[in-house]
Amino acid sequence: MRNKNDARLDRQFEKLERISPRAARWFVRWLRKPYAFLVRVPLGLVLIFGGIFSFLPVLGFWMLPFGLFLLAIDLPFLRGPVGRFIVWAEWRWTKWVRRKNNKDKH
Repeated sequence: MRNKNDARLDRQFEKLERISPRAARWFVRWLRKPYAFLVRVPLGLVLIFGGIFSFLPVLGFWMLPFGLFLLAIDLPFLRGPVGRFIVWAEWRWTKWVRRKNNKDKH
């Protein structure tokens, strides 16, 4: 039986697939496959490392949460915190966009 952290993370990956450009969907779907472990873990670590140095050109803060997102597939202790963070960040983003749109109307 799957726990709620696994289910939450799966829902977030499915949402990422839906909003991704068509060309990127297959890559996101492929990264979730068990055999992609050998690519997923190093890619996650590289993204985290790049996110730490987000002050440099090209590298950005977006890399850190996405790297953790990838590692959470293979590291069960990250699933809960990463899943909750993604839900929280999406909620905050939606709230910010709504507030911004309301200010623009007035």
